[in-house]
Amino acid sequence: MTDSTDATASSAAAGEQHVLAVVPAHVGGRAAGSGFAALLPDPAKVTVVESVDEDPRALRTARVLITALAPVTAEHLAAAPELKLVQCSSHGFDYVDVAAARDRGIPVCTIGSSDAEKRCVAEQTFALMLALAKQLVPAHTALAEGDWALPRLKPSLTELSGKTLGIVGLGQIGQEVALRGRAFSMDVVYAGRRRAEPSVEERLGARHLDLDELLRTSDYVSLHAPLTDATRGLLSAERLALLKPTAFVVNTARGALIDQEALADALESGALAGAGLDVFDPEPPPSSLRLLRAPNVVLSPHVGGVTRETVVRIAIAAAQNVASYLEGKRPQDVVN
Repeated sequence: MTDSTDATASSAAAGEQHVLAVVPAHVGGRAAGSGFAALLPDPAKVTVVESVDEDPRALRTARVLITALAPVTAEHLAAAPELKLVQCSSHGFDYVDVAAARDRGIPVCTIGSSDAEKRCVAEQTFALMLALAKQLVPAHTALAEGDWALPRLKPSLTELSGKTLGIVGLGQIGQEVALRGRAFSMDVVYAGRRRAEPSVEERLGARHLDLDELLRTSDYVSLHAPLTDATRGLLSAERLALLKPTAFVVNTARGALIDQEALADALESGALAGAGLDVFDPEPPPSSLRLLRAPNVVLSPHVGGVTRETVVRIAIAAAQNVASYLEGKRPQDVVN
């Protein structure tokens, strides 16, 4: 690994294939990004930064840019004349200007086919659901303050068994959530851009509904759709109003799938029973975000896909795709 801009320039002059790994501080920074250097074969030389703007010379000479949730704009792409590939270290790709990359003939790849994140995100989904059903956060807080809150909490305690779980987006992660829903004896329904194959529905025990019907009938709504222009603000104020007042919303996908102000309104007014949120718009969220103080909300800082085990799988999947590309092979999981 090199952190010197002079070394970057000399490496480029020597014909080495320069890889720029961008890992923001809030997802681990340089310490997390240093692993990419060890995973890529020679003659790749890796520069690790915490933002794309940090090292303009490294950006100018980069043949490949690996990004871990760091924004990659059209301006960044224009400033990288040698760039041939953008590799996202995630299933999502909303933080990259995919259209601008397409216009410049630069493939944008994810780790979608690697299965790296699907199990741990599904586990985080159920951690949030169980915390809401069992009122774990208020129970813990009350007990830590010397308050035996059982009489007060008892009316709001529920179980998952027999409830309807509505999954929005039945991709790899959504399917893992469906399997766990069946294990909890939940009735699983789903909505998405297209209907799954009958064999998939049978394996998951899941029924297809249109989105509005799913919202009207579900006790738990779990979001697993990618963030695109079509899905931004998918749960608008109007759609949130379709939910039962006893329903819970869980989001481990992208914060911008939900109108956050409308969700805060619904929680504060009692129109919605609660929400479990692992993602926000933006990230980290500002202290002024009303959802941080809304009633019956369980929050986590985008940890669903970053267990010790998953971080290793993600890094390996991203590095393997980059290594294959540098060896002249076709990259996988191209989204543009």
